[in-house]
Amino acid sequence: MKTITTLIILTVLCMGGMGQSINRKALIERHNVINLKYDSLSSLTLGNGGFAFTADITGLQSFPEAYSKGVPLGTQSQWGWDSFTDTAAYRFEESLKIYHLHNRDITYAVQWHSPERNKRASDWFRQNVHRLQLGNIGFEIIKKDGQACKLEDIQNIKQTLDLWNGLIKSHFTVEGIPVDVVTTVHPKQDIVSVKVNSSLVREGRLKIRIRFPYPTGEFADAGVNLIGKHHSEIIDNTILHQLDNYKYYVQIVGGKVTKGQPNEFFVKPEAECSFRFSEKQLTSSIPNTQTAAATYWNAYWSHGGMVDFSGSTDPRAFELERRIILSQYLMAVQCAGDMPPQETGLTCNSWYGKPHLEMYWWHAVHFALWNRIELMEKSLQWYFKVADKAKVIAVRQGYEGIRWQKMTDPQGNESPSSVGAFLIWQQPHFIYMTELVYRHYHNRATLDKYKDLVFATADFMASYAAPDSNRYILGKGLIPAQERFKPEETFNPTFELAYWRWGLTTAQQWRIRLGLTRNKKWDEVLSKLSALPQQDGVYLAAESAKDSYTNPVYMTDHPAVLGALGMLPASIALDTAIMHNTFNKIWDNWNWKETWGWDFPLTSMTATRLGLRNKAIDALFIPVQTNTWLKNGHNYQDERLRLYLPGNGGLLTAVALMCAGYDGCKTKNPGIPDDGTWKVKWEDIQPMP
Repeated sequence: MKTITTLIILTVLCMGGMGQSINRKALIERHNVINLKYDSLSSLTLGNGGFAFTADITGLQSFPEAYSKGVPLGTQSQWGWDSFTDTAAYRFEESLKIYHLHNRDITYAVQWHSPERNKRASDWFRQNVHRLQLGNIGFEIIKKDGQACKLEDIQNIKQTLDLWNGLIKSHFTVEGIPVDVVTTVHPKQDIVSVKVNSSLVREGRLKIRIRFPYPTGEFADAGVNLIGKHHSEIIDNTILHQLDNYKYYVQIVGGKVTKGQPNEFFVKPEAECSFRFSEKQLTSSIPNTQTAAATYWNAYWSHGGMVDFSGSTDPRAFELERRIILSQYLMAVQCAGDMPPQETGLTCNSWYGKPHLEMYWWHAVHFALWNRIELMEKSLQWYFKVADKAKVIAVRQGYEGIRWQKMTDPQGNESPSSVGAFLIWQQPHFIYMTELVYRHYHNRATLDKYKDLVFATADFMASYAAPDSNRYILGKGLIPAQERFKPEETFNPTFELAYWRWGLTTAQQWRIRLGLTRNKKWDEVLSKLSALPQQDGVYLAAESAKDSYTNPVYMTDHPAVLGALGMLPASIALDTAIMHNTFNKIWDNWNWKETWGWDFPLTSMTATRLGLRNKAIDALFIPVQTNTWLKNGHNYQDERLRLYLPGNGGLLTAVALMCAGYDGCKTKNPGIPDDGTWKVKWEDIQPMP
């Protein structure tokens, strides 16, 4: 049992449903996903946080072309990355552009349009390395006439994502012959296992087909078979796939592998057939995947946070509960690996498969709040691995400490980006998340483990703040979280100012906890950091944007100003009355059609902290396309991003705040309407700072 601390006391003060028993199994099972027909947006994913397999209505990846414009059928891992052969000897320095800011030259890695050599170099380092689609595993079913089964031949479909046991059960018929499939992914090894029961197997008319793609280098690369660019071969019933300078293996147990066309293989499955993906050739036995998956998922759902809205009469309650349960599942499947995830997780590529560190907050913070701290800490360790490269960025630009990357890769390399190079709001994230770790364990070991990186993070923040007369400013040379502003002109965005103050204040608290003296430079910046910019009784997006609410362009994208009292707690630098006015201004006038999936939880969090219970719920249901929630729980954005996991993580963070509140909260369920239409029981959720 954890030691009772102030944190636990605050939890008790804000608890809304603690102590009320939730029938977790019944709650989870009522949100199992059931597919009764083909829908390109309702594919289902199994995974373990660092490896995932997305299946169609057959339980495997039999018809990838039919899903290519929906939620695609991918097999991805956190370890599978490729880089094309560089025949032009590009140098990263060719992506750097000089900007004259604060009376000195600073280089940023950006996307060039000309000269051609710089353009090609910046494109190269954006595209390489790129995450691999590791392989397509699907059925090949032959009909009585000898023709291959097509999608329209799959009839009498009933497919269930069994959340409690972490498996997919798929039933269908081909020419009246039933096929029953059970698909699972091992919770600790990168194994896909499939059980098939059908007379078609015994007749030799159903086989498993494996295809290996070659990357295209495109934004949402799904791979193609470019013969001559890659090759595959069988070694002791294991397939070796070789491409460029990278190779990996697929060990197959439960069926004999035979070769088809180039980079294509077939397996006649036995009672259970398993495919283990790895960077090294493995020959050890494969464990029982279905048993391991059930054990893991039963435990996952039995521990950690849970919310139950049964008994509510508000018609939105069941849908919100569905989104919560499926988001908990998807984030564990897609975003619980050893490094920050990409925005589309392990289903498919976006931005070449690379993670964006400003989004890491939205992917990971909820794990801590829902008492699954170990899932956040797992990827948090990656920062130690890449700190040296973050230090290089700071040194190159003339700052102290370390400047955390924005768009990056497993090794922490910087990716050129005309927006990302100027973002700064990813910087305090490390302090925020390690503070959550400390709040969980409340021990010296946590402070000692993370202190060096916390302090180096704060050192950059203090040195980045530029002296301007008798104050410190942020910028010029930045783009706020609301990516609508030119870096050369922008300074003092409201949210970033508030986050800078919170981050430096928290870093000082770490020094005090460790028995160290306060850092004088940090205190100097804190004492003179610019006030949050306001005009006509509302907070501006940035001090440099006096037209924040009259320029239509500035009324789109993320309403990031709300983060100053949403993601962040109230502070002496913030006037809640002005934030209330700002909230109303944004609520009534924002172009909500031009937003992203995490903007709705962000808005909900601000409403909760302002005591606007009804608005906290309403914000989660603003009826625009980017707030679309698919049958499988994914947050649909547009034709380019058919899934968007920051929306799922943001929802869980918002709901935690709505139920458990925040430090100093004395209101029961502060983000849930108290008009009698909502009944809420919740367990094991922690308050936000």
